[in-house]
Amino acid sequence: MSHTAMRWRDSAGIQSLVVALFAGLAGLAGSFAVASFTPTFVAGAIAGFLARTLPGEIITFSILVLGDLGDQLNTLVALGLSVLLFALAALVGLALDNYVEYPVAGVVTAALVAVISVGITGAIEPSLVAGAAAGIVVLAADFVVRGGVGSDIASATAQSPDRRRVLAAIASAVPLVFGGYLLGSRGTAQADSGVDDSTGPWVSSEVDALLAEAAEKSFAVAGLEPLVSDDFYQVDINSTDPDLDASEWSLTVTGDVEREVTYTYEDIVGREVEHQFVSLRCVGEALNGKKMDTALWTGIPLMDLVEPAGVGENCCVMLRAADDFYEEFPLPALEDGFLAFGMNGGPLPRGHGYPARALIPGHWGEINVKWLTEIEILEQEMDGYWEKRGWHGTGPVNTVAKLHVINDLEGGRKEVAGHAYAGTRGIERVEVSTDGGSTWNDADLSEPLPGTDVWRQWSYTYTAPPEEHEVVVRATDGTGELQSREEASPFPSGPSGWVTRTVR
Repeated sequence: MSHTAMRWRDSAGIQSLVVALFAGLAGLAGSFAVASFTPTFVAGAIAGFLARTLPGEIITFSILVLGDLGDQLNTLVALGLSVLLFALAALVGLALDNYVEYPVAGVVTAALVAVISVGITGAIEPSLVAGAAAGIVVLAADFVVRGGVGSDIASATAQSPDRRRVLAAIASAVPLVFGGYLLGSRGTAQADSGVDDSTGPWVSSEVDALLAEAAEKSFAVAGLEPLVSDDFYQVDINSTDPDLDASEWSLTVTGDVEREVTYTYEDIVGREVEHQFVSLRCVGEALNGKKMDTALWTGIPLMDLVEPAGVGENCCVMLRAADDFYEEFPLPALEDGFLAFGMNGGPLPRGHGYPARALIPGHWGEINVKWLTEIEILEQEMDGYWEKRGWHGTGPVNTVAKLHVINDLEGGRKEVAGHAYAGTRGIERVEVSTDGGSTWNDADLSEPLPGTDVWRQWSYTYTAPPEEHEVVVRATDGTGELQSREEASPFPSGPSGWVTRTVR
């Protein structure tokens, strides 16, 4: 083979790779255009698979070291794998085109991409659109080389056939990618519970009064989140949230019961409701992290749904969710459990578990299962999702006083503030040391909100020394027990220790 032929072959191979890459990007955008960022989006499904199947050591490293970046990296990997799979399908189509008289590359690519997407997501419509988008890019590139309207490109650029293929692939892929992104982003922005928030049991004068009470009791400290959180943290095992239809959703009580009982959404929201302030804290957060928040939830006691099933003297409960998450906890904890379907005067947002989620007072956030579909009564203990990965998150939350705000005031004074939380034990006292723990002073505490599982704000103002100094905070819970000074990593049972910050 001559050097010229070899260079031509290598060049053609590179051009095919580029065409396939743009076809893969277009296929990804087509999937996103229809599915938005839901489990039926091909990259969302792959990201969820990776999160569920990666070894526990990798997941723990991601949580402790990478934090939110770990989830973002997982999503990026899933996006890259999606493009790669679709590009491989395009390469197969392009390769077949060399052996067939008629241009079949686009059709083959479209079919293979659709099949791959259906195999990953199980969703027909976004898969067909993904296939069509990828096929169009390959077809456009193929069409240019064989003549047709692509001859305009040839005459304008005087490029070789393979280069014209690349230009045609880019020209066809760019609008598909941007169009798919815009359509999918609009769907993501609009995707919430889908329920009219102007009506429903979450709209009442009682809710308005409770939210007004929380606002009135919140400290007017610059930079301090109010008692009802402005931005409630969100942690899930998947990168995409289930997109559930309340009319098709149901909750079933199963396991060691006298009879299985199933409830529809209408069954539940039609009952007499309660409104409760409840705080949640993530077991995997840093000691002074910001994955701890409070909301006003609307719902009903879980035992109202469980008791009709006939529950004996069993040990445990397993809550199972639509996203394949599951967590176990002792049966007595269910006595005060709450099924929430409203949040802060509106329907439960999709990201927080729509149509309904569990709230188990005093436990780490992971136990408060979102997108709840099953309450299984167990005769003996079983490991939950995180326990299988080495975590011991079931159980009482650790007492903590967080220091998130340091404000400069007039006259050389400083204001420090944060939140304190001890689950159902409540917060009795917060102390602040401005000399590294040698001496202590009581901080001001916000008036308690109604409820048994709610945080409190604290603030303290002092005259700052001219030199750099250490501010330390600690809390005493409602039983009189002082927050543990012993520092512990979030793994396996949640962080502990006193929060210290250097103030200049």
